[in-house]
Amino acid sequence: GGTPDLQSAAIGSGAVRDFEPHLYVGTSSWLVCHVPFKRTDLLHNMCSLPSAIPNRYLLTNEQECAGACLTLKDKIIFAQDALTYTECPPDIYQIFDEIAEKAPVGSDGLIFTPWLYGERSPIDDQFIRGGFYNQSLNTTRSHMIRAIYEGVAYNTRWLLGHVENFIRHHVQSIRMVGGGAKSNIWCQIFADVLNRTIHQVKHPLLVNAMGGAFLACVALGYLTFADIPSLVPIANTYEPNPANHRLYTGLFQEFLNIYKKIRPIYVRLNQ
Repeated sequence: GGTPDLQSAAIGSGAVRDFEPHLYVGTSSWLVCHVPFKRTDLLHNMCSLPSAIPNRYLLTNEQECAGACLTLKDKIIFAQDALTYTECPPDIYQIFDEIAEKAPVGSDGLIFTPWLYGERSPIDDQFIRGGFYNQSLNTTRSHMIRAIYEGVAYNTRWLLGHVENFIRHHVQSIRMVGGGAKSNIWCQIFADVLNRTIHQVKHPLLVNAMGGAFLACVALGYLTFADIPSLVPIANTYEPNPANHRLYTGLFQEFLNIYKKIRPIYVRLNQ
């Protein structure tokens, strides 16, 4: 037998104790943790499913688009059309990080909503779509790339509130995994937006393979689940910047307002 990616990533992240979350940022994103109970939240599309750990459950949710929002590299920046003069470089994501660092915190008020393919959690909405808001003639590519990073983080902050209500615990720190965890600036943005300590797991792309290996070792008697956290190294730890968090809190409220005010338009456009 095997294990699904969500359950194996939960083990490979090292977040195996109850109420200790990991944040996966890949094509999609999730913020999950192990819990000792079974529960369902239909309003916010979350539930606790059987986990890879016996007699434990895994809070399960999914945000539809995270790293997928950076497909602007294929659809816009390096689209194959008459304006294409060069190919997308292999280190494009490192280049994105460098460009995003040139924009100020908050992207001068530019807000990106990452609902490019609807959303699943914390709202189940097939009609909503993404976009840039508050764009001006002064908006640069660095603003737009940083706004994408920030918009995904705003969406995770929205989810975090409902996760904490679900587990009835305040989250102190979060282990971050997936391709997005390779970005130092994105890790810091998540720390600042969420106001939580972010632990950047070393080798974040290998957490599924590591989780599968840990499960095999537990089954063979070489390890216990309690041994796993110490076997998952942390590359860096990011603490929230209070000034940045205050700025992001105001922008996050407008992020929520965008959804509330604009949703009826998207329903009409996409029904």
